Amino acid sequence: MTATTTTAAHPQRALRGLAARQVRRGALVVTTVCAGISALVVAGYRTDALDPTALAALARNPAIRTLFGEPIALDQAGGFTVWRTGTVLAVLLGVWAMLAATRITRGEEDAGRWSLLLSGPTTLAEAVRQHLGVLAVVPVLVGAATATAMIATGVDAPGSLLHGTGLAAIGLFFVAVGGVTAQLFVSRSAANGVAAGVLVVGLLMRMVGDGVPTLAWLRWLSPIGLLALTRPFDTNRGLPVSVLTCAAVLLMALASRLAARRVVGAGILATAGRRPARTALLGSVRAFAVRRTTRPLVAWSAGIGAYFLLLGLIARSMTEFLTGNPQFATLAAQAGFPALGTVEGYAATLYALLAVPVGVFVAVRLAAVAADENARRLTLLLAAPVTRVRLLGAEAVVAGCAALVLITVAGIAMWAGTATVQAGLGVGDALAGAWNVVPVVLLCLGAAVLALGWAPRAVAAIGALPAAGGFIWQVIADSINAPTWIRALSPFAHLAAVPSTAPARFAALVMVGIAAAGVVAGTVGYRRRDLSA
Repeated sequence: MTATTTTAAHPQRALRGLAARQVRRGALVVTTVCAGISALVVAGYRTDALDPTALAALARNPAIRTLFGEPIALDQAGGFTVWRTGTVLAVLLGVWAMLAATRITRGEEDAGRWSLLLSGPTTLAEAVRQHLGVLAVVPVLVGAATATAMIATGVDAPGSLLHGTGLAAIGLFFVAVGGVTAQLFVSRSAANGVAAGVLVVGLLMRMVGDGVPTLAWLRWLSPIGLLALTRPFDTNRGLPVSVLTCAAVLLMALASRLAARRVVGAGILATAGRRPARTALLGSVRAFAVRRTTRPLVAWSAGIGAYFLLLGLIARSMTEFLTGNPQFATLAAQAGFPALGTVEGYAATLYALLAVPVGVFVAVRLAAVAADENARRLTLLLAAPVTRVRLLGAEAVVAGCAALVLITVAGIAMWAGTATVQAGLGVGDALAGAWNVVPVVLLCLGAAVLALGWAPRAVAAIGALPAAGGFIWQVIADSINAPTWIRALSPFAHLAAVPSTAPARFAALVMVGIAAAGVVAGTVGYRRRDLSA
């Protein structure tokens, strides 16, 4: 009675408490990662690593600027840390923020849990405001923790605080972007897709703006570009982060306004009430899995293809620069980018990055199955003569084939870019290097199936762990010169640098075997457990 009375008397407090419970674990992880990586890079910085002449050459090279961002203040530990980790942490925080925003708003609506929540005096707009307000606190904590960690390791406070403020602004911006797309679209998947598109376009605009001086103005139109324009530990500009913060506040207000103009379960951009029935690919479970995967596959292919095309276009400039400046090749190796001095080594190194988005894609596709189960959309299907193993097999096979398509798109895009600048990478070598990451992607598939069977609420996180977690683990291990057995815990440590070397077939077979074991164990768990258990 007391709890019910308190909730009724303070609905806003109850909404904030609900939102906090939904995001607290993810918030703790992303805060720890951002602060921890920043502190490790500061601690591993060497003041004698670069000389002024080398710094000037680095700043002039367009390929370096495109790939890593504008190199500034590298003679300071703080500046080097921002250059090395700033974009990576911004993307990490942005992805988490937008996915969390859509999950706790549109995702809860899709599952029908907000119907009862909003049956009382609480309005939809109020619920959206309270949830986004709680989520907006997380980027502020991430920025504060990152700045505190950097200051504690001995770098200047003004630059650290500005960098932390910039990260907080990036997080706030993508919280708002996720909130807006959650109001515009009727499904969580559509909201996630558009929000991810905003992030990818912003990242590409930053890369082009940094690499092409005549297009430097593009950085003012990109949230990640605005973060770079703050120039911590150099000029410490506050205007770009102010612009980014204002944009985030305006988008947050827009999300609230849009929520007030719609009803629960609907979207501002509603689909047409009357349209011809679309019955293609509805004849079987496997065909339906293909239908569900086609749109996300096209969108992910466009983003990955554009990114690796750009990497191919700068391949010649990058390899020529690193050949003439070997100390930068050493620094790149410490950052997890070894063997960049030849076009084959360059391709092999950057193909390792491919495993991260493709592995996340596979995890997200299996997480969609868990979400459909949780929303009771699979109940009627499984009541028909369709076994769970058949359903899971269809979804896993289609997700795996889609991943192979993404990998092939990346290989062709890299080859097309290098062919344009006559860098000398053959199409066979390009495809071989791209397909070299297949074992890591299969590990993600196995982990996702395992999670679907035994921990269905954490499919996306567990499924992405071999790729995203493994890559972060490798970067940290390289940064602190960890022992070999520590580095060996990452699957990336067992990938050969294809096409510059022969593939590590034994290691690949071991990873494929582990993935197969995960699929078998996950299938057993999926058959044994109750639905939505």
